[in-house]
Amino acid sequence: MLDSVTVGRVIRRFRESRRLSQEVVSGLADIGRTHLSAIERGVRKPTLETFFKLSEAIGVRPSELMRAIEDELGENAQVQTRRS
Repeated sequence: MLDSVTVGRVIRRFRESRRLSQEVVSGLADIGRTHLSAIERGVRKPTLETFFKLSEAIGVRPSELMRAIEDELGENAQVQTRRS
């Protein structure tokens, strides 16, 4: 299942690793800064179009961003399984 908090956390991690502000990324992606903030906090899920715009603005291939999300979701699932 796609967890919006994980998606936002990965997007934020990529953005911050490139030392880009929310203002810069949201401007390059042509979305509002508050929209990007809501995505990064897991309050909103990005549409596929917004996901592609964000990846381009951050300077990473969409597939690389998605792989990082998948990896983190897998890690989270393993932790949940161990706790059960």
